[in-house]
Amino acid sequence: MSDIASDEDTALREEGVSGGSVRKGCDPLVLTQRSKLQQRRAKLNQQINRELRLRTGAENLYRATTNQKVKETVSLELSFVNSNLQLLKEELEELNSSMEVYQTDSEKVNVPMIPLGLKETKEIDMTIPLQDFISEHYGEDASLYMAEIKEIMDLRQAMRTPSRNGAGLELLMEYYNQLYFLDQRFFAPHKTLGVHFHWYDSLTGVPSCQRALAFEKGSVLFNIGALYTQIGARQDRSTMPGIHNAIDAFQRAAGAFLYLQENFSHAPSLDMSSPALSMLVRLMVAQVQECVCERVTLTMEEDDLMSNLQAAQEAARVSDVYSLVLQAMSVPLLKDYVPFSWVSVVQVKTQHFRALAHYYTAVALCDCTNIIDKDKDDGSGVKALMQVHTRPPDRLCLQDPEDRLRLGKAHLRKAIIRHEEALRLHGVCKMLRKMDILQEVLSYAHTRSLEKYSDIDQEDDFCEIAEAPEIQSHTHQKPDIQPPDFSLVRITDIFHRLGPLSVFSARNRWVGRHVCLIREETGLGLTLRGDSPVLVAGVLPGGCAEEAGLREGDYIVTVNGSDCKWAEHAEVVRALKSFSERGVELDVITLHTHEVERRAAPLSPSSDRETQSARQKRHSKDNDRGTTSLLNWNWRSGGGGGGVTKRLGSTFSLPFGSLRESESMY
Repeated sequence: MSDIASDEDTALREEGVSGGSVRKGCDPLVLTQRSKLQQRRAKLNQQINRELRLRTGAENLYRATTNQKVKETVSLELSFVNSNLQLLKEELEELNSSMEVYQTDSEKVNVPMIPLGLKETKEIDMTIPLQDFISEHYGEDASLYMAEIKEIMDLRQAMRTPSRNGAGLELLMEYYNQLYFLDQRFFAPHKTLGVHFHWYDSLTGVPSCQRALAFEKGSVLFNIGALYTQIGARQDRSTMPGIHNAIDAFQRAAGAFLYLQENFSHAPSLDMSSPALSMLVRLMVAQVQECVCERVTLTMEEDDLMSNLQAAQEAARVSDVYSLVLQAMSVPLLKDYVPFSWVSVVQVKTQHFRALAHYYTAVALCDCTNIIDKDKDDGSGVKALMQVHTRPPDRLCLQDPEDRLRLGKAHLRKAIIRHEEALRLHGVCKMLRKMDILQEVLSYAHTRSLEKYSDIDQEDDFCEIAEAPEIQSHTHQKPDIQPPDFSLVRITDIFHRLGPLSVFSARNRWVGRHVCLIREETGLGLTLRGDSPVLVAGVLPGGCAEEAGLREGDYIVTVNGSDCKWAEHAEVVRALKSFSERGVELDVITLHTHEVERRAAPLSPSSDRETQSARQKRHSKDNDRGTTSLLNWNWRSGGGGGGVTKRLGSTFSLPFGSLRESESMY
């Protein structure tokens, strides 16, 4: 997505890393406005965490002690801690209300949008846990994988400070995709890795800690949506390309939050709970609708009847969707959670756009109805004026110019009342009073309605005051919520040297053996199938392969010390045929599922085929399983890795039993 260059772009550092990621986060030492805001947010999160720990310890001591003096001292300390917590939370709420930092620098004044701050996370060291798992589970020298471990840790460190543009989004998506491979490689179903993921609530700063990788995935996905909101808020909406980019960004933000809500459950932090995500989706949809309305007003002809009526209905639609956002913010769980400044902005916009709906209708009635008075009018003008209202106007004939003027004045009176209510709500919130942009927009709209009313108001007008109906909301472009497309970011599995995921994953267990094959005149006596790794599909009874200890279901890992986990079928065959008279040294592994089935398998050929078929079906089912449950966090739908391209080093290999590959006898 195209974006305006900013001071953060100069902070983006890119370094080529052989075989790995080239994306880096912003330099934290470059103090842009947004980086200063994020640093203050991180510092506040740490202070809130410390005060929460102090409060927990003091409460435990108060319950445990029976000494009255100690209780009085602890009670006094608790009052200080609670006071400090309240001050810190108010300061964090003020940071969350700093919407002007994320707005465009354009000279054109627009109503500010509501962006989200990124969730903060602690730096973690995964070196020891990953090394231990590589040694214990994969049976390899963990020191040979220090480069891969450093790369995944550097990638996580970089994604903590993404730049506010397309490169930052790609960085977050790349890390999200790598988490799929990390999950498959190192997170066994019934064993934890021992890595704790710490994330802070985006709005309150309350920390959450879990060992579930799903918590890490969900938090990264939340930050993808939050970054889209910041990109959308910074667009120059006084131009058509800027409005188009803002619509795209807010639609993608809504898609990210909706994807998070539908695919993850039991969130440990309130910002990722279902009600909060539902509210955020509605907020993003409302901001998309606001951009659509701005596009209509940007291209409208001021003296055209249909253009003004369309603008009125678009503005009414924006008011309606913001009223739905206000309802979502008012549910019991979120009532005291959502920042008061956010609630105030939504209330102001609800009134502001309802006022604009009445204003544009008044302009259409008073200034754009000349065509109705002409003989060539086919009645479409009057019909359009009727349809723009939710009900027919009382005792008014819209074909009469005097009645149209009376109805227009009634709409202007409603517009002025709504504008004054928006200004009142703006003045109630201390945070909004600091936003000069919003004050300027509201004052301009209010003054414009007053001037229009004074232009058409006549002192000798003694007609009965008309009652203006509400405006029928309608939009010509409904928001199109777009889920994140992770396949746009191509990655390679950082730990691909461990072997293909179809075999070498945390969910599989195997035993390894070393065998030596000495060729006889009848051949090796085995059948090979597939690639990466090559499977021993059959062993000839009495042949040299059986005598050496090879069995059906073994995977060939090395040939004469040469690693062939990723080798193709032809390469392994070539290596087997080129050995000397002393024979060929093989390292093979047997999956535990194969070992169990082999012990239980009968000797009859027909039963063996049935067992092999059952094994293939079960293997296919195991590989197709896309649901994992990690602690209190659940990944509820398949495809947890998002979009990852099928390449060497990152290939999703299907079980060999489901492939129609040719078998070769040797």
